[in-house]
Amino acid sequence: MMNSIVDKIKKLKIEKNAIILAHYYQNSEIQDIADYVGDSYYLSKVGFESDADVIVFCGVKFMAESAKILSPKKTVLLPNEEALCGMAVMARTNEIEKMKKEYPNAKILCYVNSSTEVKAISDVCCTSSSAMNICRNIQSDEIIFVPDKNLGSYIQEKVPEKRIVLWDGYCCIHNNITPDDVIKVKEEHGQYIEVLVHPECTKEVREMGDFIGSTGQIIEYASNSNKQEFIVATDVGILHKLRERNPNKKFYPLDMVCKNMKITTLTDVYNCLNGSLNEICIDEEVRIKAENALRKMHELG
Repeated sequence: MMNSIVDKIKKLKIEKNAIILAHYYQNSEIQDIADYVGDSYYLSKVGFESDADVIVFCGVKFMAESAKILSPKKTVLLPNEEALCGMAVMARTNEIEKMKKEYPNAKILCYVNSSTEVKAISDVCCTSSSAMNICRNIQSDEIIFVPDKNLGSYIQEKVPEKRIVLWDGYCCIHNNITPDDVIKVKEEHGQYIEVLVHPECTKEVREMGDFIGSTGQIIEYASNSNKQEFIVATDVGILHKLRERNPNKKFYPLDMVCKNMKITTLTDVYNCLNGSLNEICIDEEVRIKAENALRKMHELG
């Protein structure tokens, strides 16, 4: 059954000149069917540079919207319309505009985990892997960072010469992990195992990390390291690529599962591609404004 649907998806891809993109947090069978697997920054770049007519984005809605913003003439499909990001809805344009009045000289930097409307009123967009460089390169000493307060506080630590005003948003998966969760895994597998932490985690958890980075950066670090065992403080979906690239190394996850990143199935991919379902449509005036923030992300990141 699974091989049959995989074959059908492959056939449809050729017929429709489609490309399938999958985030590292997707289920393993989705990653295996994808043409490209990566973090938000990488996938947004691939989608933009691709000559495909159709982009099937296996992630959450803001990712598919970002692909449509950069590639308005392409058809962008989201396999499961219920795949949303809780953090993305925490930032609201009217409240951000109020904050902007309080800090009139500040530039608005929005994390890619945000709505198209928020991107449209932002000066620049960023991902966890590009945020630090972008902060350093922005021509302003004052930055309003939305919506992730944990990533924002991490950037503030690394770029102390800038003043970063934080929005009170977060990823509930990363934000809920505590130092005790890390300690428990250390007690089970060894006190000296390196801890790899995503910057969306709280400061207390980040301080326990031997390496802090985006999903892509975590994979590169572990793959290049001489160490053989790691505790991984981000969504368990990353384990598929980590183990694929490092079959002889051991990775111990914390209890971190983004359910919205796991609801996309092979049937969803087939159905959306077969029937052109769940197409992403964006108001052109809003898209143009959001595109400016995303293009500056690629320029400054």
